[in-house]
Amino acid sequence: MSGTFVITGTDTDIGKSVFAAALTAALGASYWKPVQAGLAEGTDSETVAHIGGIDPSRILPERYRLKIPASPHFSAAQEDILIGLNDLDIPQIDGPLIIEGAGGALVPVNPELLFADLFAHWGLPVIIVASTSLGTINHSLLTIEALRSRDVPIHGIAFIGDENVDSEQTICRIGAVRHLGRLPILDQLTPASLQDAFDAHFDIGDFAP
Repeated sequence: MSGTFVITGTDTDIGKSVFAAALTAALGASYWKPVQAGLAEGTDSETVAHIGGIDPSRILPERYRLKIPASPHFSAAQEDILIGLNDLDIPQIDGPLIIEGAGGALVPVNPELLFADLFAHWGLPVIIVASTSLGTINHSLLTIEALRSRDVPIHGIAFIGDENVDSEQTICRIGAVRHLGRLPILDQLTPASLQDAFDAHFDIGDFAP
């Protein structure tokens, strides 16, 4: 599927949805979060639509909306749901699609299936979103190894946070991945400020089909 990317993170709450919103807006893509765990504080789909200024028609419905904010395998079990590999087939749409995972690459979808296994099944290029804060080298390289061990194609890595030249270069050199850019922390997160930051720090050509 041309122009389709999977977004995963090196941890939870590092800005994965913010980057997904920026990329979805920049590509004029649709957005899909197949599994949402936690509904009380809003969903990632709602966040992406709001901060990215995405037309609601381009936000695809989640396949699973689980109430408890926890790993999907646990949240699903509390509702007597078992998410299977074949339950998460990619929607067939016209145009590019941004797919966002939950948490990191090794988060369980069910007791036997990790998101990294799902990514391998899909065979789509994955963009890793990583913080620039302390610990990012270890978290990022572990994520890269987990994906590579499953032959998941890695499109590159996008950083979130203050510039950290050494950490960013070290990850890309040792991990042999492309540095796509870095989104700084924005004081005011609006569709306009997010798109301006994306345009200033990323090359849209790096995401061309």
